[in-house]
Order: sequence, then structure tokens, then C-alpha cells
Amino acid sequence: MLYAIIGEDVPDSLARRLAARPAHLARLKELQDAGRLVIAGPCPAIDSPDPGAAGFSASLIVAEFASLEAAQVWAEADPYATGGVFAGVTVRPFRKVLPA
Repeated sequence: MLYAIIGEDVPDSLARRLAARPAHLARLKELQDAGRLVIAGPCPAIDSPDPGAAGFSASLIVAEFASLEAAQVWAEADPYATGGVFAGVTVRPFRKVLPA
């Protein structure tokens, strides 16, 4: 099943994000290589595709996991979660409707 993982950033998270980014992207690449990643990316803190020093306010990942528990365990071990980028992480079952 698909799960939406939403990580909400702590204030002024940009430096922590940059430090943890290579390890975070490596984990996402593993999901992608396994054919389990639907979409992933950050939410800019301002209305701009490149927020610069404003940084990011959150991240969204939609991926396939065997269970809600497996998705939660994966999310809790993400370098953004363990590296102090995220103030909190929400994991929810997700049903893709469109595009078909």
C-alpha cells in the first residue's frame, strides 16, 4: 500500500537539511530503485521554487510499504528525522487516484 510521509521542519532547518541531505537522498534512491517511490520533495518556506536562505518548511514522500508500521519505522529512521530537521513526522495511508 502507499503511504504519505509528511515531515514538518523545525525553525531555521536549512543548515541541518543540507548536512543530512546526501544520506536522505540515498535512502530515497533505494526506494526508487526498488520501484516503491511515487514522489518526494520539499515544501519551500516561501512561494518560490528556490527559496534560498528562507529554506523549507516540510517534506512530502509518497511511497509503497508493506504496512503502516513499516512506513513509520522507515520515516523515523530517515536522516532528516534523526538529524533534527523535522519537528515531527506524520505517516498516513494514501490512495492514489490520479493520474491513473
